[in-house]
Amino acid sequence: AGYDHKKMGITARGAWESVKRHFRELGSDIQQEPFTAVGIGDMAGDVFGNGMLLSPQIQLVAAFNHQHIFIDPNPDTSTSFAERQRLFQLPRSSWDDYNQSLLSSGGAVFPRSAKKIELSSQACTVLGIEQQPMTPTQLINAILKAPVDLLWNGGIGTYIKSSKESHLQAHDRANDSLRVDANELRCRVIGEGGNLGCTQLGRIEFASGGGKMYTDAIDNSAGVDCSDHEVNIKILVNNIMASGELTQKHRDELLAEMTDEVGQLVLTDNYLQTQCISLTHSEAASLMDEHARFIASIEEAELLNRDIEFLPSKDEIAERLAADGGMHSPEIAVLVSYSKMTLYDQLLDSRFPDDTYLSAWLIDYFPERLGKRYAKQIAQHRLRREIIATVATNQLVNRLGPTYLFRLEEELGSSVAEVASAFIAVCDIFDLQQLWTNIESLDNKIPADIQTTMHILVRGLVERAIHWILRSRRQSQTIKQLVEHFKPGISELITSMPECLASVNRTTLDGRTDYFVNAGSPAEIANKVSQVVPLSGALDIVEISKSLDTDVDAVAAVYFELGVFLDLQWLRDEISQLDVRTHWHKLAKSELRSDLHYQQRYLCAEVLASTKDNSDPVSRIKSWSVKKEVAAKKYSELVNELKASSSVDFAMLSLAVSEVHKLLSSDRPIG
Repeated sequence: AGYDHKKMGITARGAWESVKRHFRELGSDIQQEPFTAVGIGDMAGDVFGNGMLLSPQIQLVAAFNHQHIFIDPNPDTSTSFAERQRLFQLPRSSWDDYNQSLLSSGGAVFPRSAKKIELSSQACTVLGIEQQPMTPTQLINAILKAPVDLLWNGGIGTYIKSSKESHLQAHDRANDSLRVDANELRCRVIGEGGNLGCTQLGRIEFASGGGKMYTDAIDNSAGVDCSDHEVNIKILVNNIMASGELTQKHRDELLAEMTDEVGQLVLTDNYLQTQCISLTHSEAASLMDEHARFIASIEEAELLNRDIEFLPSKDEIAERLAADGGMHSPEIAVLVSYSKMTLYDQLLDSRFPDDTYLSAWLIDYFPERLGKRYAKQIAQHRLRREIIATVATNQLVNRLGPTYLFRLEEELGSSVAEVASAFIAVCDIFDLQQLWTNIESLDNKIPADIQTTMHILVRGLVERAIHWILRSRRQSQTIKQLVEHFKPGISELITSMPECLASVNRTTLDGRTDYFVNAGSPAEIANKVSQVVPLSGALDIVEISKSLDTDVDAVAAVYFELGVFLDLQWLRDEISQLDVRTHWHKLAKSELRSDLHYQQRYLCAEVLASTKDNSDPVSRIKSWSVKKEVAAKKYSELVNELKASSSVDFAMLSLAVSEVHKLLSSDRPIG
């Protein structure tokens, strides 16, 4: 008893998550809008057959397998879908079993053994070729190069290579005569349900020309993921059965009942992994130097051979940096895979998986009915540490990108266990899982680039909060201690918004919220996403509140008004806009931004401590500034000079942050 992958269609469904994302980014909802496709395989195949039933809007105009070539120039979506479904259910079917009376005008099924094929004018039109007699090999070559929306690979063989590769380098002699170069393709998207349908250099060439695809390892990973879930579930239920709490019959029934939920857990992994690649690709140019350093690092550790993985050489990286280019999606997919492999090993070698706070993450890995009935047994799972390391690895990389941990290790010297613990604490402190779910619920309801903007804003809060925890040396605390220390105060702060914000902050918040609402987002989600920007100072506000025993909303009001009074938000925006590409410049920019955050925290605490009256925040700040007349005047003149400048560089901003520090009364600030 277990999970039949073909019946579940899990490999094809996983690859379809990639296909749907590609089309969403192109502005199409392929579950609701007709689209054209060509394919490699037939309906008897697991991946091809299941895949071609995953949308009722598929217009399959051509396909081939080892025996036949299928042509349907203008298929009726509902009729053709029903016929494909019939073939899928027919044991050992082939394209020759297709009811040809259902084909559109000019359609036919040809044997690959034919010497010559006479194509109809309709077939030639849909394939974008001149009408002439063709050999089966020529026709298949034309199908691969057809001007369609989707090329769905559900077969066996390597059919696409780079124009710079020889057929010998494709390592599939049987298909040398059929193979095409990636720069000849006219499809918009490739879905790789089958293995090795395209060489890696072919993928990169297709992507560099604007085509949308990841890799076969990403697209068809659901099968392996499903097997992993099955093994871990069986270990659990077999132990429960051995204890006498479950019979063999009930165990098998339970496995069957959980099929759909297991499938959904797997598909969620596929969804988030492709999201990670796409988000990283959206910032590929600015991340090029960081990606290059990551590649060099794991190569030096002998964990990677960039030639085998077809990652760019140092010379090619230099060329891309000079041209303001970045990594392509198939290359980023490789980085994601290596990031997860190395992170998993490091987490497993640490004490991180032993933190009892992670029991909830362990339970969430399993179907809900197991978590509710057998939480105690799940906590005693013999692969508990491995499962926790896997879940944490996926969450960290999927949410923060493949090189974020590498960046923090370089910047702060933090271990992956420290970063992972801080990440999980931040997720719970700010209730980010719900916020991410809210954004992801907007698929096909708002433009994909707007969702990308939302995700990047939220990720900015996560990165800032993790950085704060690690720099404040709070990583010595457990995840539970961090959550208990900060979560109540953060909840109070969020509840007090927007009233606690300065008027300019409210205007900015309203403007950002309106932007998302006008793009189609519900107001509640738009507002919650927009709030992450002022929340960048949230941990500082809670710390001041605790150290001075002052209400969070009162602290927040002074904090935000002080930011306006001293133009600290303007300085922060200017720092954020600094165009930096090298590793050292990025470190300096990050340090400068963090330093400004800390100065605002200490200044806010000083204002609160030195003005005990109950006057409004602006009056308290003005009262405080009178005592700083000389330093405040010098600082104000500097900022005004910066604002009047045609361009602001790092040196100017660094000097301004230094002047902020001089406003403090002590080198050992309170708060």
